[in-house]
Amino acid sequence: MDMGLHQKTALVTGSTKGIGKAIAFELAREGVHVLVNGRNDSEVEATVNELKTRYPETSPKHATADLVDIKQREALFEKYPHVDILVNNMGIYELMPYEDVDDEIWDKYFRTNVLAANGLSKFYLPKMLNNQFGRIIFIASEEAVMPSGQMPQYCMTKSMLLSLSKSLSKLTIGTEVTVNTIMPGPTLSENVEQIIEGLYPDEELDFLEKEKRFMTTNLPQSEIQRFIKPVEIGRLAAFVCSPYASAFKGSPIRMDGGMIPTIY
Repeated sequence: MDMGLHQKTALVTGSTKGIGKAIAFELAREGVHVLVNGRNDSEVEATVNELKTRYPETSPKHATADLVDIKQREALFEKYPHVDILVNNMGIYELMPYEDVDDEIWDKYFRTNVLAANGLSKFYLPKMLNNQFGRIIFIASEEAVMPSGQMPQYCMTKSMLLSLSKSLSKLTIGTEVTVNTIMPGPTLSENVEQIIEGLYPDEELDFLEKEKRFMTTNLPQSEIQRFIKPVEIGRLAAFVCSPYASAFKGSPIRMDGGMIPTIY
């Protein structure tokens, strides 16, 4: 299906690995020129080269920056003053007992997972409104509505993204600009794959069997009983960015593999 995104420009934050990279590649598949973001310039360079090789009709560019740093964010705005699509994917997470989450950690998570995304949205949203087209997507998590209790500092910030998305969507009434949130469930990022491999180091099992054992033991509530593939989230994000998804406004869009037990 042609998503109608040819020649659009997208900034995907944290797009050198995991969900962000998958979104970048799925957008490029649709003819989008992707601004690849990460803090490590060599990783950004490698991702840009991959995109150029696979989708030579597009023009991916470097957007290396630590987006938590206001000055680096402003430098990025000066370099790329216009985008059609903004995917706020960058974020941090870590399993942590509540009693270990001090004020410094709360502040770090708030600045990284919320304020950086808000700063980007605040800059690009008015320009999208002036152009009468734009897409902003926040990547949250099923933990935003179903906190596990294992990483309260992360869950809080993801819940805040749902609220921010809804508030910003109210500013887009009557326009072809949309602001939405995607809530993935447990996803097979590079880091997660390493963790699973490490849990079963001496067993003669292929990865699919290791994954199955992990899901049965640790995530029995998952209805798909496997990790979500980043490409699946990437394809969903590409659709939400398309003109065909203009009726999604301020929506929390779940791709959780059945993790959330409620009907709404």
